[in-house]
This record gives sequence, structure tokens and C-alpha cells, in this order.
Amino acid sequence: APCGLGPLIMCSKEVSELGVSVDDGDSRAVAENKILVKQSPMIVVYNNEVNLSCKYTYNLFSKEFRASLYKGVDSAVEVCVVNGNFSHQLQFHSHTGFNCDGKLGNETVTFYLRNLYVNQTDIYFCKIEVMYPPPYLDNEKSNGTIIHVKEKNICPGVPSPESPKPFWALVVLSGVLGTYSLLSTMLLFYFWMKRQRTRLLQSDYMNMTPRRPGPTRKHYQPYAPARDFAAYRP
Repeated sequence: APCGLGPLIMCSKEVSELGVSVDDGDSRAVAENKILVKQSPMIVVYNNEVNLSCKYTYNLFSKEFRASLYKGVDSAVEVCVVNGNFSHQLQFHSHTGFNCDGKLGNETVTFYLRNLYVNQTDIYFCKIEVMYPPPYLDNEKSNGTIIHVKEKNICPGVPSPESPKPFWALVVLSGVLGTYSLLSTMLLFYFWMKRQRTRLLQSDYMNMTPRRPGPTRKHYQPYAPARDFAAYRP
């Protein structure tokens, strides 16, 4: 037996020993005003989804009924329920947070459970109640179905397809550095152009200094011959 399912299997066997199994040929006449139900003894779930069929010894067509699915040995948690009859569209719903849907047949109700977790492994019981026409009928408690939800295991030999983080980190870093270098170059070029323009303006200002009108005269130093002081010596 799977680990942790011992008490559930013992409970299933005890209920079976009470005579509620519907495998006998005369099961349709076991008890008056009681409906018998047949469920699979155990379902192992690998993908968090399960379809649980409840087969009844009663034709539900043209009847007003309530079909439900309960969880736990004492059926303490109502997992999924549907009310109504075949004259209008029925809606399966849950008041306890289960993701459920279903399908109806004349003598079968199938519950679809989705997004199951490992801790929801338990024994599940089908229940049917016929409200109209009278008399009120419900089913004998069946031996239930043990739903064993398996945890998803990832094979260690096959690595999960993840993007190489160091490569993308390098790409992002290169992009940041390239953007920074481009901005720095543009900024330096802007200041260099501004400086060149300032120098050109200053040069034009110097060349535009006003000058005296008319021709300029050249001033020459008067020529004075060199004196021979030796001629004046006695």
C-alpha cells in the first residue's frame, strides 16, 4: 500500500465487509428506499487531475436530485456538488476551494477535479439524493475511492530549459557600458565644439580693432654721421 494510505485502505475494507459493495448480482434489492453506488477502489493521480465516476443503481432522468462528492473517512468536507435535473443546464461548484466540474448520465455522475495537491490525498465518497418525486431517496455509503495524488518529480538527468543567466547578465552589462561610453563621447564633443566656437569669436574680436584713417606715415630716425673724435685731438 502507498505510504500514508494504510488507514484509508483499512476503512475501505471495513465498509466493504458491511455489505455495501454493489458487485453482487442482487445489489439492486439490498435495501428498500436506498440507492447503491459503485466507485473505483483507488485512483493514482500523476498530473494533478482526476475524473471520478459514480455509478448508481437508479435512473436519474426526469428526477430532481442533488449529487455531491465528499472527502475524508467521516465525509466531513464537501468537495463538489450539483443540484437540479436534466431539464436545464447544471452547474458543478465547490464551496471548499476545489476546482471541480462534472458530467451527468442517466445512472452516472462523473466529477472532474483539477489542480489537486499532495496533501489532498484521501478517501472520497459519492452521494446522491433524489428530492422529487417522493419519496426522498439517497444512497448507501459506498466503500469510497482512495485518490492518491503523486508529487511531480523532475528527472535529474534532464536539465530544465532555462536561459543562461551569466550570458544575459553580460549582454546587459555591455549595453549599459556602451550607452555610457556613447553619452560621454557626445558630451565631450559638445564641450570641445563650444570651446572652439569661443576661441573663434575671440579671434574675430581682436581682428576687428579700429585703426586710424588715412595713410600712415613712417617715422624714421634722423641720420647723424658718426664723429671722429681722433681728429680733434691735439
